[in-house]
Amino acid sequence: MRFIADLHIHSRYSRATSSDMSPESLWKWAQLKGINVVATGDFTHPHWHEEIKEKLYTECDNLFKLKDNYKINNVPPLCVREVCFLLTAEVSCIYKKNGKVRKVHCLIFAPDLAVVSKINIALSRIGNIASDGRPILGLDAKNLLEIILDISDKAMLVPAHIWTPHFSVFGAVSGFDSLEECFDELTAHIYALETGLSSNPSMNWRLSSLDKITLISNSDAHSPSKLGREANIFDTEISYQTITEAIKTRKGFLGTVEFFPEEGKYHYDGHRSCDVNLSPEETRRHNYLCPVCGKKVTVGVLHRVEKLADRKNGFSPEGALPFYSLIPLQEIIAQVMKVGVNSKAVNKQYFHLIESLGNEFAILMDTPLDAIERAGSLLLREAIHRMRSGNVHIVPGYDGEFGKIKIFEAVERKEIKGQTRLF
Repeated sequence: MRFIADLHIHSRYSRATSSDMSPESLWKWAQLKGINVVATGDFTHPHWHEEIKEKLYTECDNLFKLKDNYKINNVPPLCVREVCFLLTAEVSCIYKKNGKVRKVHCLIFAPDLAVVSKINIALSRIGNIASDGRPILGLDAKNLLEIILDISDKAMLVPAHIWTPHFSVFGAVSGFDSLEECFDELTAHIYALETGLSSNPSMNWRLSSLDKITLISNSDAHSPSKLGREANIFDTEISYQTITEAIKTRKGFLGTVEFFPEEGKYHYDGHRSCDVNLSPEETRRHNYLCPVCGKKVTVGVLHRVEKLADRKNGFSPEGALPFYSLIPLQEIIAQVMKVGVNSKAVNKQYFHLIESLGNEFAILMDTPLDAIERAGSLLLREAIHRMRSGNVHIVPGYDGEFGKIKIFEAVERKEIKGQTRLF
């Protein structure tokens, strides 16, 4: 069965997350997006752990479903699908290794609640796991992997958003230059890496050391509407074992759905407080200093990839899996309507489209353009056509600032509207 999975999200118990991040809301929005398997996130947090036990039940072969009495019965008929939850958590490891402070975020996948309980007990002995949905622990990432492997050979650790400057295994500020430097003799137990919003698979293909690693992508959503902004495509049975085996072997793993990496908030280098946005070449020319205030700039993902790469840009390894660069539907609608993405007008049009055409992934990837035009407009049709062909303009994100996508120049918008009046 072909399905989409988003395996990294957060609950409302994590910092800077929406109060709507509940199992009920995740169940609803997974259907609106077209997702069959969604992460629970934050299983280390005691309150969220209890909520998982209260509201979910095991059915999907070590995955979970929402109990009927918690289901929200207002999902558009064309979007209705089965949704399963996979037990996940993210841990922030902050420690010193090889003379440098390291800050590495790691995802954990767990097969059942018994394993989750053992992991939580082990981590609670190291630090406070109740202070945040993503606990911050003074724990070497290698030792975290060792703990996970000792508890269950079915559990899996995946380094998260691996290029983010401040909190990742390859980050420019606090990361390593190789997986082996981080995980030593346990590196063979790292089967997958999460590319993060500011990189895509083709950027990671430039490192030959990653050829045997499966590249996965997830939303890292902090609010329900952000589900699926990055995701994974599988063709397997829906179960914990088949999903994790597909990640390990790539059999049944079909590829990923990606942000345009330039839209990610750490793609370029820069200094946000001075509104300075730099390409890697410009950063080197300025000796890594902000040309406005003279302080060090934050080195972004593209720069870091270029530093560690042993292949030229555009290289594609044998057997490379496909990926699909998409723009969230609400952002496209906002561009078409020339209003804010969180406006009532965008929300109204979004729900009109999914009620008329089906879930968001279907609209972005598969729905015929003629049907999109009938349900929306000629301008919406052209916007989605341009996204599918990669014909968009992006000012890259930098130093925590998301990139800015422009689908139409002003003159192009007028020409398309002119065609509408003509016909």
